[in-house]
Amino acid sequence: MPHAVSLLRAARLTHSVKPFLARRGSRSPRCAGCRLLPSHCICGLRPVVSTDAGMCLLMADIEPLKPSNTGWLIADLVADTFAFAWARTAVDPALLALLADPQWQPYVVFPGEYAAPERVVHAVQPAPAASGRRPLFILLDGTWSEARKMFGKSPYLAHLPVLSLQPDRASEYKLRRSRRNDHFCTSEVAAMCLALAGEEQAAQALDAWLDVFSYHYLQARNQQKIDWDSPAHQRLRALEASTV
Repeated sequence: MPHAVSLLRAARLTHSVKPFLARRGSRSPRCAGCRLLPSHCICGLRPVVSTDAGMCLLMADIEPLKPSNTGWLIADLVADTFAFAWARTAVDPALLALLADPQWQPYVVFPGEYAAPERVVHAVQPAPAASGRRPLFILLDGTWSEARKMFGKSPYLAHLPVLSLQPDRASEYKLRRSRRNDHFCTSEVAAMCLALAGEEQAAQALDAWLDVFSYHYLQARNQQKIDWDSPAHQRLRALEASTV
């Protein structure tokens, strides 16, 4: 069944005047479920996890169209994932309704140095919180410059707490280049949020899912076969075995 990011991608495609071609990507047909070449499909490997936390993705214009987008991986695993296209001059009423829903405690995930000190928090009350509100992590999905624009030009986020992460490692994401090691892909950020919310099993599963996706993506890009005993596959199988 299509999830929030796949539905947003389909909606974005209806407004495209020409096909989106990923840079360095293959023009061959891709699997609708994982966006990889059918020969490198990972749909049958997707782990099943349960989470109390939710994810809200605000996505820059063409982000849903990129095969390397990792917000898709979040929606693969986190059932309560919501995805919205970001625009400076308009806001989806469904997004405003979500932010106002009393079952959720929204957190804007962004570096604290860009927010007023009184808004910044570094911890999350594990779900379910004493108030009964579940954490909803708002992730700004785009390039760094796009994310900064979304953070600064979205007044409907200005009253929400800003969750400033303090990672103890560098990003391991290999599908896009970044000038800074402290910039993480959206999936990595989501995994750190889940861990802060006390959902360590889901956090590890999401990191492992990113590893498998990245491995298959790069193998397809380089026209290489899959080694089903690769470290990424072994890690995913070990996590699944530990939950049985």
